[in-house]
Amino acid sequence: MFREASSAGGATTTAMSMSSGTSGAAVVETVVKLGGGVLAHAGHLDAALTAIAAAAQDSRLLVVPGGGPFADAVREMDRRLRLGNDAAHWMAVLAMDQYAHLVAARLAGSVIVVEPREIAAALGAGSKRQLPVLAPYRWLRETDPLPHAWMVTSDSIAAWVAGSVGARRLVLVKPPGAAGTGLVDAYFSRALPAHVTPVIVPADQLDALHSALRGGVEQL
Repeated sequence: MFREASSAGGATTTAMSMSSGTSGAAVVETVVKLGGGVLAHAGHLDAALTAIAAAAQDSRLLVVPGGGPFADAVREMDRRLRLGNDAAHWMAVLAMDQYAHLVAARLAGSVIVVEPREIAAALGAGSKRQLPVLAPYRWLRETDPLPHAWMVTSDSIAAWVAGSVGARRLVLVKPPGAAGTGLVDAYFSRALPAHVTPVIVPADQLDALHSALRGGVEQL
């Protein structure tokens, strides 16, 4: 029923070429997926952003936003108007772009990026290094790697991004109190490459978040 497009294309080739630097080290060490549900908890959102900014001083991070209320608006329109799989998919990805701009406006030292080359440039050596926040629509539109279905959320997109940039770790920051099973979407295990270690951390567990961002905490 749902189309799963080929991931071939120029952007994918670029992603593979930027996955490691001249030293062989990954350009991105950790992808941090900041869940849209955290937006409902302003204090925890600010604390999580502060933790991410601090960790970025010592680690090469890439922030991938969730969809949050922006994607929820698309879900509601889809429920009411039956938008169709393709329209709903791309509108939901655009919702992630909206959250990315919100995050970048509140995250110290960050910059919006839309493709692998910009990620690599932001994380370049020297005093001008910035913390990239991915607005994923353009990259995903060019590569179209995932099914167009609601079983694919920003969690699966973050997993695909982690694999594409050569990251070894994916930290998923969930709303306060998140626990138990069912915290990721149904497609997540298929989108997550074998070399990427996923960790889920509720935004109210700051010690665990600090540890996860620096390579600690047991995997999902």
